[in-house]
Amino acid sequence: MVKVRKSAQAYRDNPDSARKKAEYDTKYHATPERKKYRAKLAKVRRAKGVMGKGGKDVSHTKSGGMTMESPSKNRARQGSGGRSTYR
Repeated sequence: MVKVRKSAQAYRDNPDSARKKAEYDTKYHATPERKKYRAKLAKVRRAKGVMGKGGKDVSHTKSGGMTMESPSKNRARQGSGGRSTYR
């Protein structure tokens, strides 16, 4: 059996909540701000020649710059629940 976080289990147990979250996420990621954010990251990936090839993510640094970082490290930081020393 695979262990899941509390929120994931809650969404599995409550399909209506999962549906509402999916609707919210769809609206959120369709906002002009999110599109601009994704476009900025894509531009950097294209410039580095890694766009569409998998590999590293473009990660934001504390100073506001960008660097290449493995997807596992970059994406894991987002799910740390705010306990990360990165922030």
